[in-house]
Amino acid sequence: MVGKLIYNMGMKKIIVVLIILLIAGWFYFFKDKKEVVIPEPVTEITIDTPDSEIYEVIGKSVEGRDIQAFKFGSGEKTLAFVGAIHGGYEWNSALLSYALIDYLKGTEIPDNLTVVVIPVANPDGLASVVGTSERFAVTDAPKFNYADELEITDPVVAGRFNANNVDLNRNFACKWQESAIWRDNTVSAGTSEFSEPESKVLRDFFLRETPVATVFYHSASDGVYASFCEGDPIASTLELLSVYAESSTYPSYEDYPYYEVTGDIADWMSTEGMAAVTVELETHDVTEWTKNLSGVEAMLEFYSK
Repeated sequence: MVGKLIYNMGMKKIIVVLIILLIAGWFYFFKDKKEVVIPEPVTEITIDTPDSEIYEVIGKSVEGRDIQAFKFGSGEKTLAFVGAIHGGYEWNSALLSYALIDYLKGTEIPDNLTVVVIPVANPDGLASVVGTSERFAVTDAPKFNYADELEITDPVVAGRFNANNVDLNRNFACKWQESAIWRDNTVSAGTSEFSEPESKVLRDFFLRETPVATVFYHSASDGVYASFCEGDPIASTLELLSVYAESSTYPSYEDYPYYEVTGDIADWMSTEGMAAVTVELETHDVTEWTKNLSGVEAMLEFYSK
């Protein structure tokens, strides 16, 4: 009887020990298993958007479209390039500006320079012709070489103006007058200097950034034209004219000999002491990338000194 009692007590101890060992083993097994679980690697997703590090909305058009500026480098001297102030009528100047942006993305900018590109200064005018105020395909653009191929009533010509039917490149404070001239036509220059939102945006941007050199792309008078308002071009403009024209092989002009231009943005910049030139592409349907790249590269080299 005593032996049986001892036996039963021994069995209970063994069972208790086994239970303890089982619990400890279960805890150890699952604890270790939890510790060695390797989480799935997290894949970094890069969204292909307009380079957020260099992309800035500097203002809005009449119809609320963005006016964009792309910046490269962080030096103390700024070079600026502007396209499509005449909207869809000069759509090739926008394509040239986007080609320049793509080039600058892969180019080392000199330490002392910042390069700014405003590809579309008149987004409403561009959108009215090609269907967008941003990047577009050349197949979306109208095909014509020279202005005399179009009537003044052609929708493509209307794309020269902003949504208020104002020629933005007649709206700046240099010999401004309400009715201005474009070729043989009288066009609206706005109700006053800087009456248009796009003009105000560009004015404020340039007064803030004060670039040492600015190039405005147009078409299609085939040449590089100096800016001036009253008197002769300032020395820094003539310097820029020489650098760009000689390297690009465009003809260079110290004035605009075809008709009187009033309210021009480049001419206004000269009154603020800022060097600016107008580069006119040869026709309305080419970008002449090779020639203009030579001009840009020459500027980068010249102003990096």
